[in-house]
Amino acid sequence: MLDTSDLLQQIHFPPLVRKPLKTLQINLGYRCNLQCRHCHVNAGPTRTESMSRQTLNHILQFIETYGIKQVDITGGAPEMHPNFIDLLKQLQQLQCNISVRSNLVILTEPDFQDYYQWLEQIPLTLMASLPCYLAENVDTQRGKGVYDKSIQVLQNLNQIGYGDNPTRPINLIYNPQGADLPAAQEQLEQDYKRYLRRHYDIHFNHLLTLTNQPIKRFGSWLLSKKLFTPYMQMLQDSFNPATIKQVMCREQISIDYNGQVYDCDFNQMLNMPLSRNGKIIRIQDYHPQLDQQIPIKVAGHCYACTAGNGSSCSGQLEYVA
Repeated sequence: MLDTSDLLQQIHFPPLVRKPLKTLQINLGYRCNLQCRHCHVNAGPTRTESMSRQTLNHILQFIETYGIKQVDITGGAPEMHPNFIDLLKQLQQLQCNISVRSNLVILTEPDFQDYYQWLEQIPLTLMASLPCYLAENVDTQRGKGVYDKSIQVLQNLNQIGYGDNPTRPINLIYNPQGADLPAAQEQLEQDYKRYLRRHYDIHFNHLLTLTNQPIKRFGSWLLSKKLFTPYMQMLQDSFNPATIKQVMCREQISIDYNGQVYDCDFNQMLNMPLSRNGKIIRIQDYHPQLDQQIPIKVAGHCYACTAGNGSSCSGQLEYVA
């Protein structure tokens, strides 16, 4: 696989100032049942990285100690982690607001059919990847048959209250098909809602638009197609200074399967962990107040979050020019 890491490090990005910590993002590992073209994690069925029980305990202790209320669980497919359900139960006991990033299709696998009953018992926000409302585009980006399976899972989730009940929201996630910026989130959301309701009677809460990151699998695709340089130029030319106010890394940290701390999941994939006095910081050693002054690590990929209307794990950024 072609690697963009060194190229991204050569691109200057303005410094970012850290704000008080609000959200803890937990990457449980890189194993996934899918192998999507746009994946910045390079997740797939052959990946073996998985968070240990000890690291999970360190994270739960951190959440309890510092009163963290916003927890974002991702992967890979986080549902494939052996302690996934147990983690949800413990986060519920800690009264956390839980978000889970799901590819949806995992819930069609035989070993995951009982997850619906847990989703009924443990209200959370599902951040569900559906990069287009048309079957051909989804299957091209994510694999043959993925669209039909995603539709089936969304219908099942609607039946247990997700997408209708305010305590069980479904937010769909859109990624462009290629080397382009996302369309305006508000209009695209209406297009999604109109099409999915009319054809499948599917309801969801919001659509979140994410710019494809020039990292791992998508970055390799850009290089192989000789699109990396024009893509990065487009991102830089589209830089919107107003989005700096809301980039996710200012009030969030990301934890990898080894317990190492990063500013965001993208920095995690570029091996850019936080460090103090030359030593990589792990979650059991991280102190939100003491480490407030550690600089946010930036590079060329940060332009993907700040181009056009902006992009983050929560979709289009609020403050746009």
